[in-house]
Amino acid sequence: MNRCKFTRNFKSAFGDCGRRDHGTASSSGPLYRARNSMIFGVCRGLANRAELGVCWVRFLFVLGALLTSILPMVIIYLIAAVFMKPEPVIQPQDDEARDFYNSYATDRTWALRRLRNKMRDLEARTSNLEGRVTDREYSWEQRLRSGH
Repeated sequence: MNRCKFTRNFKSAFGDCGRRDHGTASSSGPLYRARNSMIFGVCRGLANRAELGVCWVRFLFVLGALLTSILPMVIIYLIAAVFMKPEPVIQPQDDEARDFYNSYATDRTWALRRLRNKMRDLEARTSNLEGRVTDREYSWEQRLRSGH
């Protein structure tokens, strides 16, 4: 039994209206564009944030587009797509990682500068450690024999 094309297209566009997509975003976290979406991920991102089914958000968007002669809602959607950050591929586990992702998604140059400074600091610490360990005056044998 082959259903009509309209029903298949409707189901692929709106999915299961009662199903909530409990993805990575939550109502308490930042607002992200979803990566697994139809166009730019704005509706799915809003649905994830509001903990609603994506079908309802898309329905409200289409209804709003029909009521406002389509163009204003399309412009709002495009503006939201530009200003909403894309959802991270792997969710940050702590605040430092979340801050780094948000800074990277906002300004990559600043984030790369921050990362470069952190790497320089690590390199300086490693050089300092290597200098102490390979110093001729540092006697490993005495250190090992004394148990310190």
